[in-house]
Amino acid sequence: MPFTQEDNSLMDSIIARYPRSRSAIMPLLHLAQARDGYVTNDSINTIAAKLNLEAAEVTAVSTFYTQYKSAPVGEYHVGVCINTLCAVMGGDAIYEAVAEHLGIGNNQTTSDGKVSLERIECNAACDYAPVVMANWEFYDNQTPQSAKDLVDSMRSGNPIPPTRGPKKLPTWKENSAVLAGINDGRAGEGVNAGPATLLGINAKKEGK
Repeated sequence: MPFTQEDNSLMDSIIARYPRSRSAIMPLLHLAQARDGYVTNDSINTIAAKLNLEAAEVTAVSTFYTQYKSAPVGEYHVGVCINTLCAVMGGDAIYEAVAEHLGIGNNQTTSDGKVSLERIECNAACDYAPVVMANWEFYDNQTPQSAKDLVDSMRSGNPIPPTRGPKKLPTWKENSAVLAGINDGRAGEGVNAGPATLLGINAKKEGK
């Protein structure tokens, strides 16, 4: 769909945050996903024109980082960590269970468009392994059954809240807007750093 005047104004406001306009590539790509659900060719060309770059330069960024998608994903994009620690703790079993339960594979989406699935190399939350993410929100200490319950709740339209972060799971488009730098007013919701993360600093404070 064509870019509106509101779209262009929002893009201009994001670009204005940076001393070098090309630094806005990544937030503008997130904004594109907030608008269309994925990075379209039209978005790439529009961003390139806005930043006075070649489309190939914008494409290079969008294809380098895995959080940018070149095809539609689900309303809830689920990433299962299968890197070393999560795998040892059961990440591979979780991925296989969810894939079989949903009847989809890596980077595929359910027929209702609600859930897509991805094997993630690291969710940067090893202290809560095995970890699942949905729209980049954390679901800690998962099991095959809890992960299946999670995706079922998404398909029913009432997703289980994240372990940490907002009290209600944002959609893919909503969190893409947040990653673009648009404040949704929910940064202080829920648990931020859990007990496992704070264990070391609390021990230090207690003199242990």
